Amino acid sequence: VVFTDAAVMKDKVWELSNVPDFSFTVTDTAQVTDISFTIRTGSGYPFRNLWLFVTADAPDGKSISDTLEYNLADEKGNWYGRGPGDIHELILPYRSGVFFPVAGTYRFRIRHGMRVGDLEGVYDFGLRIMKAPGK
Repeated sequence: VVFTDAAVMKDKVWELSNVPDFSFTVTDTAQVTDISFTIRTGSGYPFRNLWLFVTADAPDGKSISDTLEYNLADEKGNWYGRGPGDIHELILPYRSGVFFPVAGTYRFRIRHGMRVGDLEGVYDFGLRIMKAPGK
């Protein structure tokens, strides 16, 4: 594991104004990594999908933004992921085979892009950066 952190949602509600912000320092610019998000939801989550707006900033001032959609359940409402009782934990792949070309601090900001301001049923949302398998 290169980096892992999660933002816990107060009262299990991901408010639109709550933008999880993760920063980590890169020293090894040759390390190949896989980046993913983690989300834990409960039965109060009202949708089967999740839209995200992701902004990644590099230490040299460059920035990339992505709009992503993930399915959290199938068409019949069966939740993906696993967890105890009411909780469903799911890993959402973001990018694989990534290297960070400049040493320094990188920052990821993730905002939910659902059509409601307060997204209920979200326990936490996290970022995981792992060494790529075999690298």
